[in-house]
Amino acid sequence: MVLPKFVEIREVGPRDGLQNEKVIIPTDVKVQWINLLSKTGLNYIEATSFVSPKWIPALADHNEVLEQITRNESIIYAALVPNLKGVEGAVKQGVDEIALFISSSEEHNKSNLNATIAESIENLKTVAEIATNEGIPLRGYISTVFGSPFGDDISIEKIKEIIDAYIEMGVKEISLGDTIGVADPVQVKGILSELFNNYDPKLFALHFHDTYGRALANIYAALEMGVTKFDSSIGGLGGCPYAPGASGNISTNDLVNFLHRLKIETNIDEDKLYEATNFIQQALNKQLDSKIYKVQSSK
Repeated sequence: MVLPKFVEIREVGPRDGLQNEKVIIPTDVKVQWINLLSKTGLNYIEATSFVSPKWIPALADHNEVLEQITRNESIIYAALVPNLKGVEGAVKQGVDEIALFISSSEEHNKSNLNATIAESIENLKTVAEIATNEGIPLRGYISTVFGSPFGDDISIEKIKEIIDAYIEMGVKEISLGDTIGVADPVQVKGILSELFNNYDPKLFALHFHDTYGRALANIYAALEMGVTKFDSSIGGLGGCPYAPGASGNISTNDLVNFLHRLKIETNIDEDKLYEATNFIQQALNKQLDSKIYKVQSSK
């Protein structure tokens, strides 16, 4: 099977990577970090989230971060937006893209958003309408696609229901999340085959956590299916505060090195990724879970 020649990386470290960290990174350090990421060749950085500081205190400085970073016109600086107040803030800060999120698990959605899936869909319609009226593109996350931390069954029909709702809202890209990292390549191919029979494959990106060390195997399975967009987090940072046992995202460092090994282009400089990873590791004062970063650090 022919693999894609080029893959786009959605860097989610500044948002998904920091939201679960106990250490609160100062705003000026976040700004320096995002500026380093902007020099790596990435064309997409999810910079922050407009979630209430009460729920995600690590991202309470979303306004200041977006005001102070040095923006590169070739990079999309996105933000996660959960509600009406959030979209108003995101519009004011001139974000390049707004990311919405819903879980395909009723239990996880209630834990994460304090709403049923149906209620979340209704709540996001106004957010999507405001963003669209402002000319801001929309991205939609669907979490727990491959398994729920609460053990409830994930229906492919429920996933399709959310996809249909997102499409109706005007969402241009949908990220399918393995929130607790339980997916395997057979499952990935099975779900993608079902979805690709009903939707344009170009609609989807994939978001794998590496809890059981299968993320790269799952990414390879998706590459074989023709997927060309993946979320990742520098250094493997991340984890969902409302998903017990969820470890970090697949490391951007490991993913980019893996793709380059397969002769797949990304336009990303691995040495500059190392610099940005080293910077945030020092700021967090903990060892990051990236195999490639560890190898580079040992040289």
